[in-house]
Amino acid sequence: MRIAIEGGRVIDPAHQTDAVTDLFIADGRIAGSGQPPAGFTPDRRIDARGQIVCPGLIDLCARPREPGQEHKATIASEARAAASGGITTLVCPPDTDPVIDEPAVVELIRRRARAAGQVRVLTLGALTHRLHGERLAEMAALKEAGCVGVGDGGRTVASSRVLRRALEYAATFDLTVFLTPLDPELGHGLAHEGQVATRFGLPGIPVAAETGVIARDLELIRDLGVRVHFGRLSSARAVELVARAQAEGLSVTADTAVHHLYLSEIDLSGFDSCCHVRPPLRGPRDLDALRAGLTKGVLGALCSDHQPHEPDAKQAPFGDTEPGISGLDTLLALSLRLARDDVLPLPTLLARLTWGPARILGLDSGHLGTGAPADLCVFDPDAEWRVEADTLLSRGHNSPFLGWELHGQVTHTLLEGQVVHAREARR
Repeated sequence: MRIAIEGGRVIDPAHQTDAVTDLFIADGRIAGSGQPPAGFTPDRRIDARGQIVCPGLIDLCARPREPGQEHKATIASEARAAASGGITTLVCPPDTDPVIDEPAVVELIRRRARAAGQVRVLTLGALTHRLHGERLAEMAALKEAGCVGVGDGGRTVASSRVLRRALEYAATFDLTVFLTPLDPELGHGLAHEGQVATRFGLPGIPVAAETGVIARDLELIRDLGVRVHFGRLSSARAVELVARAQAEGLSVTADTAVHHLYLSEIDLSGFDSCCHVRPPLRGPRDLDALRAGLTKGVLGALCSDHQPHEPDAKQAPFGDTEPGISGLDTLLALSLRLARDDVLPLPTLLARLTWGPARILGLDSGHLGTGAPADLCVFDPDAEWRVEADTLLSRGHNSPFLGWELHGQVTHTLLEGQVVHAREARR
């Protein structure tokens, strides 16, 4: 299908484009902008006046819960939520059930995603067998099967010896390693170690649980020269460590989850189980540092850290609930609020959701250059909506943002030139 997207404000951070123009799509790819290519006759026209046209969002960490936890969500259900939120690519961590440490699991996820058809699901292979942190996974086979990197799946490798061997092995196959810095011994608590946790009687997780692991890992990275991405940073000190490593020329990138830019330990008042997350919500100073790190580019990507749960998983005393937030539906709108609040310019924000994640993954996507895959998001930045359980398409409704009024609603999402989500824009 040939599609003309007409009259929208096209923002392509990779090419520093920000202009009201037309965009043309043919054979699943960007065919040009401004003037239509010679002989181009559209089969469909999309009126994007008053809207923003940007690359489809790339979410570096989203758990669709399949395989293994279909009682929480499925790839099909979360693909609908992703498409409605302008997300065209999801990266699935390896902590599925079974773990993504064999090519057969990669193929299963690819097949389910293809059947759902609304989002591209990429997989990270397991860094160690079964994610037990004891012996290495078959990284060569996982790369050949289509994994875009390898990672610890949120289960930090405790043994420095095993991690060093894993990093060496990954470097041999030119694989980016995705690490979650949270010390398994210090990270057993429920909340940020501070006055709030003390007042509520909750076991604390110190910042050192994050920074100690990062410091160790950076020393190994310095020796080996491997590419490493630190996922879901939560503290000011962690941002400082990564910034220093980047200044020294180490091949290190990092991201944070969008909820860490809005919520802090103060939001644990009332023991709201939807605020039970790992890493924990830190202090206001950490929140400000994460925002600054995103603005400066120390944090090159912003993700949802999507973890949908069934209602029972959050309906228990705080300490007995499962951690995680359902974030696909709100990723774009919450991010746009940063631009509305002048935390960072809109093109820079969109870069952290598109081009930045693509570069971390080593993909030729996340941009609107001629010949690029036609993965696009068209959204009305001024459309208001209220976050309620019945407005979330994800099967998981475990969001601490229920009741929030947000701006920004997706009208069209295109995946490889096919419209996978459409909603009437306000006029």
